[in-house]
Parts: sequence; structure tokens; C-alpha cells
Amino acid sequence: MAAQCVTKVELTVSCNNLLDKDIGSKSDPLCVLLMSTSDSQWYEVERTEKVQNCLSPKFAKKFVIDYYFEIVQKLKFGIYDIDNKTIDLSDDDFLGELECTLGQVVSSRKLTRPLVLKNKSPAGKGTITISAEEIKDNRVVNFEVQARKLDNKDFFGKSDPYLEFYKQTETGWQLAHRTEVVKNNLNPSWRPFRIPLQSLCGGDMDKPIKALTHTHAVLFTPQAEFECINSKKKQKKKGYKNSGVVSVKHCQYTFLDYIMGGCQINFTVAIDFTGSNGDPRSPQSLHYISPQGVNEYLSAIWSVGNVIQDYDSDKMFPAFGFGAQIPPTWQVSHEFPLNFNPSNPFCAGVEGVVEAYRVCLPQVKLYGPTNFSPIINHVACFAKQALQQTTASQYFVLLIITDGVITDMDETRGADFSAMEFLDGDDGRLRSLSGEAAMRDIVQFVPFRQFQNAPSQALAQSVLAELPQQVASFFSSFKLKPPHDPSPS
Repeated sequence: MAAQCVTKVELTVSCNNLLDKDIGSKSDPLCVLLMSTSDSQWYEVERTEKVQNCLSPKFAKKFVIDYYFEIVQKLKFGIYDIDNKTIDLSDDDFLGELECTLGQVVSSRKLTRPLVLKNKSPAGKGTITISAEEIKDNRVVNFEVQARKLDNKDFFGKSDPYLEFYKQTETGWQLAHRTEVVKNNLNPSWRPFRIPLQSLCGGDMDKPIKALTHTHAVLFTPQAEFECINSKKKQKKKGYKNSGVVSVKHCQYTFLDYIMGGCQINFTVAIDFTGSNGDPRSPQSLHYISPQGVNEYLSAIWSVGNVIQDYDSDKMFPAFGFGAQIPPTWQVSHEFPLNFNPSNPFCAGVEGVVEAYRVCLPQVKLYGPTNFSPIINHVACFAKQALQQTTASQYFVLLIITDGVITDMDETRGADFSAMEFLDGDDGRLRSLSGEAAMRDIVQFVPFRQFQNAPSQALAQSVLAELPQQVASFFSSFKLKPPHDPSPS
């Protein structure tokens, strides 16, 4: 499947303490951005301007990149001392480089790393800083607005208030939106409405907006509570406070607003060890590890884990198995840690999950049945605890890798989750046993066999395609804001 561009990201680059390659002056640095293709070939994307005679440059030229959440987008920033007018950089002095992923940059919001030379040794004390900012001009802001204690402008009855929003332009104020009229009400709540961010403030969340209710004009930024001031009344009346208060109850954040604002994605892996997978010693088994050291379970862990690890700062991932008899009692377990440590089921990075799986596999006996609900309820319990927090600080993702035969379908549905097409809500939301519809589609089912001969990143693209929208809609539904301001400092 083709990956969906989530948004565009603007990268700003600066450096400190670059190597000085010039005699009698300082280096004249330039930054070149390269990206990696699916076959790991590097190609040049763009270059900044050259900064004359400077070892700590702040490049004015920005790099604009299409951002794909479900792809590992490898970046390389190369710094060169430019001493001639040729396009070829091979005859310019190399000052250092940084390889990273776009996921690492956006999840850090501002990434600072040491520069290294081609042999990976330090490039002196040189460092590079990359700041990321989402280009939000195509966003739509969802507003819920109410007012209280507005002035009464009518002689008979109460006022019929409406609200107008104006965008600041070079030539004056431009009407962006007008709400409906709420009849005979000094404490109105208007119907939720949407305004393109470009129409509202040119994509700048800090840019003033003018709002007008009756004859009261105020300036505010898109997320605020503000007072309505009647200037004539203020001049005449001592102790005048306001003519009412308007509050913007809710604005829609994007996926990257949450990520750049400090939201962590907690990644848990659950692996199917039921007998229907086949004897791991047989090449026909999904658990059979080939002479090259891979099997289908390992491929799925690597593919998805390599993407999602950039969004979890400590990179400690709980990993569980289900459907096996485990030592020493050989009782069937549907929720056992791959590292056999119930008090600390965390694995260090994707590599740690892979290693725990390799060690675990020969120690357990594949059995059954295929019960998902214990694992789902385990992760759901942590997710529920996270909802007690006042900001959108954590989102939980559970990757279940299974051969596809669910035994506890009823219990799985009851947990509002599941696997398989039946539980993937693309064609209508999942319903519980009582018939109640799930609040949102949170399941993405992907048959691995469709990707056996596809590029390695194709599986992750399909598995994770819906996640950005799921994250944004979830936090939006609970009106949770990012932990801190998502704009770069």
C-alpha cells in the first residue's frame, strides 16, 4: 500500500563549535540534507545557504519534508566548508555529519547531537541542532465556544448574540467565520464549528485573532478565554470590568502537536505461542528460525518496532507471549513475559524484544487455546491509568502477532478490542456483546502473508497507517492537551 503523508515538517538547522579548516579566517559552512531510499541509497534533497566566516552558524534556509509516521525516514545532515563555487562537494572540506531519523527529530522537537567524521570519530567539539515544526496551513481548527454574562443590548427581552472571527492581514481585518445567532440568551453556547487554520491566522497559532460579539471587539490567540470590552462603557463607568467573557473550550491538535508536545507512545508486543503455529523445528512453522536467523514473527517485530521506537524516549518495551505451557510448572499461560520476569517484563529496545523472543522460544511448549483478552486487558489497565492524567502524555499501542485463530472471540470483543478483519472497524465500528458500538476504530488487522515478498517497511506502513489519526481523535475526544507547547522554543 502507498504510505499516506501525515503532514509536512519544516526543519531548521544550526551548528556549534565547527572545525576550522580555513587559514586566516573561519570556516564558511553549508549544510546538505540527504535522505535514504528503500534500498539504503542516499540522495541529496536540498542545501542551505553558505554562512561566511562562522563556526556556529544558524542557517536561514529551511528543509521542508513530507512526514510519514509509518515509515522510518533516514536523514543525513552533512556540513561542509565551502571555498569555491562548484556544485560538487567532494572538493570542499568536510566538517562532520549526523545520521538520524525524522521520527527522532519530531519526537525530540529539538534534537542536538555531536557531529562525526566519515570514520565515525568525533568532529572536534562540533554539534548540530535540528528543530522541527509542523507546517499547519492545511489544518482545520475545531472550536466549541461559549460566553457568559454578556451585556443586554435589547430593550425587550435579552440579546441575540453571535460571534465573528477576523484574520489579521496586511491591509486590515478579514472576516474568517460567523457563528449562528443564539436567540434571547446572555450566556450562549454556539454549535461546534470548524475554521481552516490558514483562514483564521495564516497557520500561526500565536498570531492575534479578532473576535466580535455584538459591538465588543477583542484580540486573542486561538486557544484562550477572553473578556469582551466595551470601550465607551469603560470610559464612562468606574470599576468597569467587562461586558462578558467568551471562552474557547476546545481546539483540535494534530498528531505531531501531541508528539512534539511531549506525548510518549508506549509499545507492547504480544506473541502467539499456540500449537496451531506448528513445531518450531519444522520449516513449515511460523516460529521456525531460518539459517539466516529470521522468521515471520521476527520480521513483524523488526518492521513495526523500528518505526515506533522513535516515539518512546526510554525505549523499554514490555513483551509477552500467550498460548504456551511455560516452565517450571508447565501450566498454560495467556500472559507471560518473554523474559520470564513478571515484575519487569520490559526489554531494551527492539533488539531486546528480539533477543527475549529468541531465548524464550526453545524454553516453552506451544499449546493453546488462542486467548487475546488477558493481554488486551493487561495493556488496557495501564492505558486507563494514563487517562487519570490531565494532559495527553501517554498513548498505548499493542502489537499482537498471531497465526489468526481466536478462541476467546466473545471475551475479546467484550474488551472493545480484537484482531482479524471482523474486529477492524474500517467497515463499521466494532460492537460489544451487548450491541454497544465502540467509541472509535482502534484495531488495524494486517495479514502478514500479503507482505512476505514486499519491501521490509511495507508491513509497518500498513499496520501503523491509522495510528496518527487514532492518537489525535482519542485525545481530542477527552479534550486533553499536549503536556507542553508543541511549537519549538
